[in-house]
Amino acid sequence: MTTKLIHRKWLLGLCLSLVLLFNTRAQESDTLVAGADTAFIEGTAIDLAPVVKVHSPHKATFYAAILPGLGQAYNKKYWKIPILYAGIGGLAYAIHFNSKYYNSYKSAYRDFIIRDPGNKSYLEFIPPNLTEEQVTGQYEDWFESALLNKKQYYRRYRDLSYLGMVGIYIIQMVDAAVDAHFYNFDISDDLSMRVEPAMMAPAPGEFAGLGVQIQLKF
Repeated sequence: MTTKLIHRKWLLGLCLSLVLLFNTRAQESDTLVAGADTAFIEGTAIDLAPVVKVHSPHKATFYAAILPGLGQAYNKKYWKIPILYAGIGGLAYAIHFNSKYYNSYKSAYRDFIIRDPGNKSYLEFIPPNLTEEQVTGQYEDWFESALLNKKQYYRRYRDLSYLGMVGIYIIQMVDAAVDAHFYNFDISDDLSMRVEPAMMAPAPGEFAGLGVQIQLKF
């Protein structure tokens, strides 16, 4: 067998393969033409089940972790976002308020202990009925204890405000994940409970009575 004959057979085989491949693709294209809800197989229309977009709890949690409220927006629970940010705003104000007074009482307590003549920030906390000489004299222990208690009070509520902020951040992530899990949850009309009055069947020798019945449908 000559080289030219081999080349001819190889080219013929390649052409036949391409033709068969083209015909197969054309048949598949003619056999199934899919639309949004309908497919045509050999000219016959067949209804297809609608494609349901999966609502991902992982995405909802990830969005909520990036920005509070973004997970609720992904779940289309927009009404929760103002409530969430109202809580965040309230805790942010509490952090600012308690931090401000904590720092003030901290400086006052420090200055009162050191007694530096150039730093007397504790003067603004002296009660109106007392003088500086009194709080540095006969009421010294009481005033020092009062400054310390106030400092610890505002520090405690500042820390609790920070914990509340962290708690809101975690809760809104959990809320977004739970809502995403139940996003496609369907409650069928066949699952219901109904309470209604009913006539009770009388026992032998007794009169019929009026009662209440509960119907559960599954």
